[in-house]
Amino acid sequence: MRDLDMSKTASTQNVLVLYSLLLVVWGFYRVLFKLPENIEEVVIKPVLWLGLLAYFLRKEGVGLRSVGFTSKNLFKSVYLSLGLGVLFVVVAYFSNLAKYEGRVSFSDFGFTGNALVLTFLVSLITAVVEETVFRGYIFGRLAQGLKSDFSANILSSTFWVAIHLPVLVFVYKLSLIDLSLRVVLVAVFGVGSAFLFSRTRNIVSSILLHVLWSWPIILFR
Repeated sequence: MRDLDMSKTASTQNVLVLYSLLLVVWGFYRVLFKLPENIEEVVIKPVLWLGLLAYFLRKEGVGLRSVGFTSKNLFKSVYLSLGLGVLFVVVAYFSNLAKYEGRVSFSDFGFTGNALVLTFLVSLITAVVEETVFRGYIFGRLAQGLKSDFSANILSSTFWVAIHLPVLVFVYKLSLIDLSLRVVLVAVFGVGSAFLFSRTRNIVSSILLHVLWSWPIILFR
């Protein structure tokens, strides 16, 4: 197996190529095509994102452990992500109270028990795919290449925001104010998720945080 300590140039180049492919292909797909969201998140995104990731992992001669799939720091990953994730849940709860005049009810969103389970599973799959690529690979390789977790966090979080812009602008068609708020939320999450991963090097921390982060997004829709 090839040594994981690749040169700064090689690791950064791989990140830039992977990200460029994702940005162009996924961006054009979201703008030009519209399948049911569950199909996009459960089928299209995993095939495209993880397919490209698998190519680069094979090219580097490394496995999933190199992107954070490990039992190391598992307990730390769980309690840190739950602790930070609670903040997202609290914000969502009080925002929901304000939005629905002092009451919180899943029926306000048309949710049934089965729909809640399906939504949770979709959000979990999305979290696994996106966090593996962005925090496990992109942030991890940038930190390795740049020799700085801080610089890697800022750059990977910028990439994270940029890849969300096509759907926010062309699909959701948010107003300028709503778009600005969503961009801030996406950026804050990106920084927080990368920070957790930098402290644990276990992808579970980012995946759990992502699931908790996704629910405020669902509630705000």
